[in-house]
Amino acid sequence: DTLVFYRMGDFYELFFGDAEKVSRLLGITLTQRGSSGGEPIKMAGVPFHSLEPYLAKLVKMGESAAICEQIGDPATSKGPVERKVMRVVTPGTLTDTDLLPEKSERPLLALCLTQ
Repeated sequence: DTLVFYRMGDFYELFFGDAEKVSRLLGITLTQRGSSGGEPIKMAGVPFHSLEPYLAKLVKMGESAAICEQIGDPATSKGPVERKVMRVVTPGTLTDTDLLPEKSERPLLALCLTQ
C-alpha cells in the first residue's frame, strides 16, 4: 500500500488509486490525464519543490511513499522516460529530520540475540 510519486518535470504525480487516495488525504485536486482501456487515468500531483511538507503530512497519517526520479533524459528518450525509486519514506523508518516533528520522542529498540 505504498503511494508512488513519479517525477514528471516540475511535479511529482500519482496515478489511479494512489491519486484518489492522496487527493482525499491531502485535499489536493484530482484530475485526469489521457486514458487506459477506454477509462480516464486519474491523476494528482504536487510541485517538486513542495514535496517535503506533503510527505510529512502523509507520514503523520501513517502512510508510506516511494519517490521515483527521472534518470533518463526526456529530450533523448524514445517513449517513457526511465525512472527509478530513489527514496522510500515510511512511518517506521523515518530518519529524515525535515519530516520529523521538531520536539517529539522517538523510541528506539535494539536487540542482540545470541544462542
